[in-house]
Amino acid sequence: MTRSAAGAAPQSTGKKPSLVLVFTALVLAMLLSALNQTILGTALPTIVGELNGANLMLWVITAFILASTVMMPIYGKLGDLMGRKYLLVAAILIFLAGSVVGALSPDMTWLIVARVIQGIGAGGLMILSQAIIADVVPARERGKYMGWMGGVFAFSSVVGPLIGGWLTEGPGWRWAFWFNIPVGVLALLGALFFLKQRAVPSRPKIDLWGMVFIALATTGLVLVSSWGGSNYDWNDPLILGLIAGTVLAAVIFVMVERRTPEPIIPMELFRDRNFNLATASGLLTSVAMFGAIGYLPTYLQMATGASATEAGMLMIPMMGALLVSSVVSGSLVSKTGRYKWMPITGSAVMVLSLFLMGTITADSPVWQLCVYIAILGLGLGLNMQILVLVVQNSFPMRQVGTATAANNYFRQIGATLGSAVVGSLFAHRLTDLLSEKLPASAATATGGGNSLTPKMVHELPDAIQGIIITSYNEALIPLFLYMVPMAVLATILCLFIKEKPLATRLEPEVMPEAIGEGNVLISTEDEGNGPSTTEIRQVSQTR
Repeated sequence: MTRSAAGAAPQSTGKKPSLVLVFTALVLAMLLSALNQTILGTALPTIVGELNGANLMLWVITAFILASTVMMPIYGKLGDLMGRKYLLVAAILIFLAGSVVGALSPDMTWLIVARVIQGIGAGGLMILSQAIIADVVPARERGKYMGWMGGVFAFSSVVGPLIGGWLTEGPGWRWAFWFNIPVGVLALLGALFFLKQRAVPSRPKIDLWGMVFIALATTGLVLVSSWGGSNYDWNDPLILGLIAGTVLAAVIFVMVERRTPEPIIPMELFRDRNFNLATASGLLTSVAMFGAIGYLPTYLQMATGASATEAGMLMIPMMGALLVSSVVSGSLVSKTGRYKWMPITGSAVMVLSLFLMGTITADSPVWQLCVYIAILGLGLGLNMQILVLVVQNSFPMRQVGTATAANNYFRQIGATLGSAVVGSLFAHRLTDLLSEKLPASAATATGGGNSLTPKMVHELPDAIQGIIITSYNEALIPLFLYMVPMAVLATILCLFIKEKPLATRLEPEVMPEAIGEGNVLISTEDEGNGPSTTEIRQVSQTR
């Protein structure tokens, strides 16, 4: 008997001709999600002034982050069960609906509702874009595309606040919402005409209880990290109750996921060493990243006299370095197939940058801080998207969306914790320093420091101005040193990642009933841990 490979597994034909168009649509979808995490930052003072809602300002940002974080694992699982094309279309439509509601909001309540609707859509834009790339591009070639997607975040982090400021000062802040419509329509057309929907089960099983309890646990965690130490003391009954409720919801969620047929976050994901290492490292990286950069624009405005727009421009060295290193590292993965060294090096570079940032003094020149944050961007670009690739390469195609979503979910949790905890520490330290150092007359004039604006600071007498700038420096800069151990731990975790071979072609999921007479199913797996590949080969028998 002889065997020929004439009937090798049918590959995903049609992926190449429209790949550029598919990728363009996915980048636009990712851009919508990423931009709207930052675009309202510079517009918020004007928005809350017009809508008379300064006391609700926190929720304009928190509502979006909370909704998108909760939806990430839900979209990931539903995409694996139901296909991703029409789910992405639905996410874009939901996001656009939220944008329209935001643009027409008559008060803060409706604005927050709009941000929740946007967040529900944005969670899908982010996760489905990354998962669809895994559907249409083999792992070996995926690096360069993931690198560009990482660059989208870098681009958005700089451009978002600039666009928000420009629109607010020009046609008005409502155009920060109308701005989404043409971009969203382009992404929608691309999804409708260039993506293909795979066959799905007629009645997929949906993990409704899992959705409920992950939403409760995530909401509790976000509220604790946002309110604790700022709106309420850590020992306040409300915060203690939220902590208890969050833990209880998380425990019940795990119990539900262990028993449901199609869990949102399958517990079996945590049996994979690479998933655990990459996810934990990504979470620590997000805590350090968002803790480090979240309050730098405020520091730059207060310490250097930069305007909001200028402070955004001063962040360009970091985002430029992140963009370049993300794209270059992705291309190197595609060319060489080697990737383990990248997150290790990236995390180590983060350690260096955080240490250097922790040495900044009130008298340090601005260019010095710009160099240090550029080094941070270099490390992040080598790290972020490669860790997503590590996760995707550890699971078969039927679980790629779920695994990608779970990884991004924990990364978003890290970002939320980093922003909230560092913000709470920064505010507490700053209040204590100002109350301790400011003369009584200056403290009264500035509301104890609570009424300070960048313009006011630089109109004060030099002696008072120096006290305020020094206080900002002493309140924020040492926190960078506190984050060094987290970056060190992220580096150590990356050392233990196993570099599994990257697949060089797409292989469809083949069901046993698809194997006809005269064919044999060939399945290979990398030492029991790697992504399995399956193909059908014809067997010609001779007697």
